[in-house]
Amino acid sequence: MPQPRTDLPTFATTLAQHLPGQWYRKYEGFPAPQDHRPVADRVWDCGTTHSALLDFPNAPVALLHGPDDEQLCVTERPRFPHQYLVAPLEPEGFKPHHFRYVDEPNGIAVPNDPVRAAAAVARRVLPRYHRAVDAVHHNARVQPEPPHRPAAPEVTETLTLVWYSDGVVGAPYRSVPEDARMVLYGCRFQYSPHEAAFVLPASYSSSDRALLIQSAVQLLTAQGIGVNFRHATPASAGPPTRPPTAAPATQPTAGTPSSARR
Repeated sequence: MPQPRTDLPTFATTLAQHLPGQWYRKYEGFPAPQDHRPVADRVWDCGTTHSALLDFPNAPVALLHGPDDEQLCVTERPRFPHQYLVAPLEPEGFKPHHFRYVDEPNGIAVPNDPVRAAAAVARRVLPRYHRAVDAVHHNARVQPEPPHRPAAPEVTETLTLVWYSDGVVGAPYRSVPEDARMVLYGCRFQYSPHEAAFVLPASYSSSDRALLIQSAVQLLTAQGIGVNFRHATPASAGPPTRPPTAAPATQPTAGTPSSARR
């Protein structure tokens, strides 16, 4: 018959004593229930332990401290009265991008026997934990700061393409930089003399126009020419027309009966 679950302080203390290396449990007491959220955010486990800390905020939690600032979280496994959950915590002092592409070491469920539990943690958790911590330290050395995307380089010339209400995309001829004209020709833009503009006709399908515009933008920006997009200014409405004036009513002539007499 399974033995009743050992109280968490005793279990965690004995577990720490049987782990390889210098592990210990601090005796300042358990984190208060409202402190479960910070602990849960640091639990390096995408499964049971993280959920248990959030779903059962009144459950006691013990933290074990080990070599190289490593930490293990120990808590009761909900609905399993003869088991505990042991999961590693993320190391502090690192930035989010240092954890990118690092496999989570995850935690495990252990029996209500600190000696057997320590053997399982030493075999299944600590090796993964060590590898993950080493990977985080490596990432911090290689890339201390986040890989922010650089800003766009400054440009000396800019082309503004205009979306017109009839579906045509183009630009007035005088606004097109000279170095951009051959690029537009190569991307099927046409010079329309009577409009004095480069235009991409609306006769192309939507997908074809999207590809041609994308090609033009890539080629122009590669040459250091900035590209903007604008919608054409809507045509202003003309002056309001006056409603027609009603003709004055005519008086009935003599000898003609009025409608009231009919």
